[in-house]
Amino acid sequence: MASKEVTTLGEAKVPLLDVQEEQDLGRRVWIESKKLWHIVGPAIFSRVASYSMLVITQAFAGHLGDLELAAISIANNVVVGFDFGLLLGMASALETLCGQAFGAKKYHLLGVYMQRSWIVLSLCCVLLLPLYLFAAPVLKLLGQPTDVAELSGIVTMWMIPLHFSFAFQFPLQRFLQSQLKTAVIAWVSLVALIVHVIICWLFVYKFQLGVIGTAATINFSWWVLVFGLLGYTVCGGCPLTWTGFSMEAFSGLWEFVKLSAASGVMLCLENWYYRILILMTGNLKNAEIAVDALSICMTINGWELMIPLAFFAAAGVRVANELGAGNGKGAKFATKVAVLTSIIIGLFFWVLIMLLHNQFGYIFSTSKPVLEAVNQLSLLLAFTILLNSVQPVLSGVAVGSGWQSYVAYINLGCYYIIGVPLGFLMGWVFNLGVMGIWAGMIFGGTATQTLILGWITMKCDWDKEAEKAKIHVREWGEESKQERLP
Repeated sequence: MASKEVTTLGEAKVPLLDVQEEQDLGRRVWIESKKLWHIVGPAIFSRVASYSMLVITQAFAGHLGDLELAAISIANNVVVGFDFGLLLGMASALETLCGQAFGAKKYHLLGVYMQRSWIVLSLCCVLLLPLYLFAAPVLKLLGQPTDVAELSGIVTMWMIPLHFSFAFQFPLQRFLQSQLKTAVIAWVSLVALIVHVIICWLFVYKFQLGVIGTAATINFSWWVLVFGLLGYTVCGGCPLTWTGFSMEAFSGLWEFVKLSAASGVMLCLENWYYRILILMTGNLKNAEIAVDALSICMTINGWELMIPLAFFAAAGVRVANELGAGNGKGAKFATKVAVLTSIIIGLFFWVLIMLLHNQFGYIFSTSKPVLEAVNQLSLLLAFTILLNSVQPVLSGVAVGSGWQSYVAYINLGCYYIIGVPLGFLMGWVFNLGVMGIWAGMIFGGTATQTLILGWITMKCDWDKEAEKAKIHVREWGEESKQERLP
């Protein structure tokens, strides 16, 4: 129904006079905003709830001591973050495939796509397992202090169940999101958050299991997410798109792997960028304080980033749905509304960080040196949040349009050919420390990438993209029919 309304708006009003179109602009923005927030609202809540589990874990560890905070920070932001970025990116292929298939009303394909994603991501989890098993020696090799690396390695081992939950939770979320079933994601996330808070309190204060207990709590809550979403899906919540487990999921895997790999590279190059920032900081003098302060800022940034990431998801779904329905102008209008709305929210948080620059560090630590370092970094945090109000939305448009492989090259060039060397130059050559590393990487990499993506989006021929999407959905639909033939 939502797609039909937008199609009517996109197609029926094209021949009208410019004056009439201007008069209707407010109503079109209102209609598109309602459709956007139908996805964004629950997506923000579910993402904030999921990320809050990591933040709560880190906050509990921070009050155990500086070493424990550094260990949990490295485990969460580097090891799990490295893994999280790749698997989340690979799962985002479903935003293209499921979104366009749903827009084209090829409902049966959504369940097949999700099962293929489970298979591909599960195999990827097995291949990534050494990352968790050998975290300590790898971190030492990368220059982390011995005590921090060893404790981080122990903590990471306890997070292996969390690692495997990503393979199922990410595809489930995108499967439901693509068909606008967002309320269930929010409710299940709320239950998981409540479970996490209770288990954290029990493990840390009641049973006094220390940093190991703190690390173990995250496994329970993320598997609550998996079983909650899976239960809704298989027990009748998606009658059109889930018709049971199918052998079709094992066919066409190579094509699926290629799109998933492109999506994974695109997103993980962005995600890993900030992990490299923390690793580079670990090689500075007084590394423990620097890592703690930067990790606190990255945690706040990651917390707020859940809002732009919700717009990333919503923009991807809206653009994919419109392109799948053959409505290029609807996709273009959805892009404009999503970007402008996210920028307004980003400006609000920019002001908030500027006002509370010397207070938000108390959430994680009472150490005076750490709090002073956080205060110094707050200006960069504010501008990072402002930039991130645009960049993820444009990446969501790219995912909805199927541009993953193209954007992967852009990310590689902006982040790793411009951003990382500039951060190194400012941090060590100009002796600006962690502020220099961060400023160089943000303004050299993120800002450049945002400008390029903005230019590509503005110059895009949306009618041509709609034709490509219709051909793509038709080809996959014909392939699926052939696979079902005896």
